[in-house]
Amino acid sequence: MPRYAMVIDQERCVGCQSCTVACKSEWDVPNGSARTRVRNAGVRGDYPNFVSTFYVSQCNHCDHPTCVPACPSGATYQDGNGIVRVNKALCIGCGSCVAACPYGARYIDAAKGVVDKCDFCAERREAGLEPACTLTCPANAKIFGDLEDTGSTVFNMVYRLGAQRTQSAEVRIGPNVYYAGRPEHVEMAAAAFPPGEPRTVAAGRVWSGFAKKVVYLAVGTTFLGQAVAFFHQLATGEKQFDE
Repeated sequence: MPRYAMVIDQERCVGCQSCTVACKSEWDVPNGSARTRVRNAGVRGDYPNFVSTFYVSQCNHCDHPTCVPACPSGATYQDGNGIVRVNKALCIGCGSCVAACPYGARYIDAAKGVVDKCDFCAERREAGLEPACTLTCPANAKIFGDLEDTGSTVFNMVYRLGAQRTQSAEVRIGPNVYYAGRPEHVEMAAAAFPPGEPRTVAAGRVWSGFAKKVVYLAVGTTFLGQAVAFFHQLATGEKQFDE
């Protein structure tokens, strides 16, 4: 089974925001929110000897995502390919997963009342298409593929060319978006946009307790219904036997 990952080549990225626009158009992302965004990581040095770069951020589809256990309804889950997804039919919009993500990759769609984020264009992939952002990037700075395929470009860039994950001493959850390019570019982006500390929101704790009570009530009701049906059938059978 494929294990999907993405590599951002910071030496190629020109900060044009084509990936952001393509993603917003493809998935009807509301104004003020984004599934992927390009950020300026700053400038080092003085003219003419200066270095500048961009940081492209999105859901990292981590090996050990903090958002999954934070979700009280089970809407956030990790599929067989390692991609972290959101079942919007189960999402209650509590924001627990948003707070739990150290990369700030999630947002609540106020109009729909659910959480949304990058899912590596799951519907496009299922149709045999590339993610919208990689297809649109004019510099080919975003590379998507199977990290288990030794012949893939992402495998080569990660395991042979040393593309790096953005992590910290406090947050090491195995993000599967990697960054390649000149060492100073990668260092600048990591310093400008380090992962934050995952948080737990009160709403999530409340909903978690509520959700558990609902599940217990549902199980108890089902068991009670089965017991009533059993004894009813038993009584009916005894009555028929007496007659």
